[in-house]
Amino acid sequence: MRLLLSAAFAALATAPAMADEIRIAHIHDMTGALEAYAAQSQTGLMLGLEYATNGTMQVDGNDLVVTEYDSQLRPDLGRALLAQAFGDDDAAIAIGPTSSGVALAMLPVAEEYERILLVEPAVADSITGSDWNRYIFRTGRNSSQDAISNAIALGNEGTVVATLAQDYAFGRDGIAAFREALAGTPAQLVHEEYVPTDTTDFTAAAERIFNALQEHEGDRRLFVIWAGGGNPMGRIEAMDPERFGIHLATGGNILPALVAYKDFPGMEGATYYYYEIPHNPVNDWLVEQHMARFGTPPDFFTAGGMAAGIAVVEALRATGGSTDTEELIAAMEGMHFQTPKGEMWFRPEDHQAMQSMYHFRIRVDPNVEWAIPELVREITPDMMDIPIRNTR
Repeated sequence: MRLLLSAAFAALATAPAMADEIRIAHIHDMTGALEAYAAQSQTGLMLGLEYATNGTMQVDGNDLVVTEYDSQLRPDLGRALLAQAFGDDDAAIAIGPTSSGVALAMLPVAEEYERILLVEPAVADSITGSDWNRYIFRTGRNSSQDAISNAIALGNEGTVVATLAQDYAFGRDGIAAFREALAGTPAQLVHEEYVPTDTTDFTAAAERIFNALQEHEGDRRLFVIWAGGGNPMGRIEAMDPERFGIHLATGGNILPALVAYKDFPGMEGATYYYYEIPHNPVNDWLVEQHMARFGTPPDFFTAGGMAAGIAVVEALRATGGSTDTEELIAAMEGMHFQTPKGEMWFRPEDHQAMQSMYHFRIRVDPNVEWAIPELVREITPDMMDIPIRNTR
C-alpha cells in the first residue's frame, strides 16, 4: 500500500485535525493501467479547488487539506484505504476512484461511516444504480450517459452494430446501457463480444464479430468500449474490416489515445470532453491555466477532476463550511454548479450528475499530434433519458 500526500498540503495533512481545516481524501488508481487517468483526475481536482476558492484553498475560513491514496486497481485496497481515510485520517469527504471495480468495493464503506464519497471518474452504472447508497454522489458520467449519447450519434436507419468491450463492470455495464439505448433507435444490435481486460490478441474476437455483421445488410459498425491499453481498434483495423464494409466507432478518450484515432478520419461517436468543444468561463480558465503551467491542453479526466473539486467547494459553501453529512446531502441533492463542460446538477433520486455529452466526427490535421473530435452537436441532458437504476 502506498499513501501519497499532495505536496502543497503535506505539512498540514500530517498534523492533527483542527477545527479550521477540512480534510478531503482523494483515492485513485495511481498504479496500473489507469494511472494516466488518475494523474489527470488529481491535476483537475486541485485546479477545481483553486478555481472555486479563488486561489485561497479555503471555504468560510476552513483550509482544504487534500490527501492522496493509491488504490492500485485493487478493490480490496480501495475499500481499506477509504476506511482508513474516514476512520483514522478524519476525512470529511472522499473523492475517487478511477476504476469501477474499485469504486463498487468502496461504496459500502461510505455507508458504514456515513460520509460522502464523490465518485470521479469511475463509470459503471451500478455505482449510482443497484449498488448505490445515499452517501454516494458522482460528477463523472455514467455508462448510460456514455451509451445513450453514442446511440444518438450512431443509431441511424439501416445501421447494424456489433460491440466489443472488456469483461468487467465498466464494459458489461456500458454495453448493457448501449443495448438498451440503441433499442430506441432505428439501428439494430446484432452481436456482443467480451474479452479479458488485458487482451492484446483480438483475432478470434474480431473474426466472430466480422462473421456476425456479414449476416446483415446495411451500414455495418463495430462499436468499441475500452479503457486502458491494448489498442483494440488499431489491431482490428489491421485486419481490414472495411473489406466487409465494417467501420469502427467508439467514444472519446484521452489525448494520447486520440493519436491512434488519426487512422479513422470521419469516425463518429460521442465524448465526455474535448478541450476545444465547450465554450464557457470555467473551461476558458482551465485551458489557459493548464497550457501555462504544463504546456499542454487539459485532457478528458482533468475536466472531470475539476468538476469534482468545484462541486465539493459549492457544497461546503452551501453549508457554511459545515462537514455534517446530513447538511451536505441536503445541499448537494439537486445542486447546480458550473464546470468546464458547463452546468451540471446532481439528480436527487440517485445523485448522478446530469451533464451534456458531445457527438463528434474525427478530423485529422497533420499539424496536430492527435485526431480532433470535431463537434457535430451537443447532446444536452434533456435529449438523454438516463434511467434511474437504484433500488434503494
